[in-house]
Amino acid sequence: MELVVRKNDLLRELQLFQGIVERKNTIPILANVLMEAMGDQLSFLATDLEVGLRSKCAASIAKSGALTLPAKKFYEIVKSLPETDIRIAEDKGGVKVAADRFDSRMQTLPREDFPTLPESGGASSATLPRSAIKEMVEKTQFAITGEDTRYFLNGALFVLRPEAMSLVATDGHRLALVTVTRDGKPDDAEEVKAILPKKTLGELARLLQEGDPACSDAGLRTPDFVIRRVQPRASVPGRCCVRRRRAASGSRTPSGRSPADPRSAC
Repeated sequence: MELVVRKNDLLRELQLFQGIVERKNTIPILANVLMEAMGDQLSFLATDLEVGLRSKCAASIAKSGALTLPAKKFYEIVKSLPETDIRIAEDKGGVKVAADRFDSRMQTLPREDFPTLPESGGASSATLPRSAIKEMVEKTQFAITGEDTRYFLNGALFVLRPEAMSLVATDGHRLALVTVTRDGKPDDAEEVKAILPKKTLGELARLLQEGDPACSDAGLRTPDFVIRRVQPRASVPGRCCVRRRRAASGSRTPSGRSPADPRSAC
């Protein structure tokens, strides 16, 4: 893989993953971000087996390919560089990162070791107001419990109906419920329910807070729960945040567990 990308574009995308990846992890590959270069776009993927995030930005691709890099270390290097073009290329089992007079070589882990997130297909979808989702998350986060013994309460229940959508959370002592009306299509007769983990809601709230003003809506696709930010302007780099998805048949993470298994959460 060989490419050139603007520092600000790369830094903006890497910053999104800092709340997901962790330095200290029993599975080393989960501390890395997967980068895939193809066409004129550089795609990113990171997960902790509970929350996953996909993103992409524009880049000048000389050679397509895929590799993984330590997410936090790579972010710190890019952040310290001046505003210029950054060159990234595979080099003898490692990755060479260069910009102006800066030249560094980073170790990488095999791309094959990175867990595969299942792709949703044949599912219904809906477009939801971004401001409404943001308000719902802000008003229910406080009621989510942090007890490991009651993991089913470590999240909020999201209910989507044709005429309304609700988010409810409780820790056994207090309960928060927010319901917002929506204009659903007549064929949206199926009620959709999904439990969103506390970390998922935290990352979702941050993404909606930091999002581009052009992203006025967020999409929802089921049964694999996916939230996708809608980009009205083609010039704005697209981002897709993936949340709490069920494993496809036969899909396994490096730990041997399904990404949706609560015991798999880091």
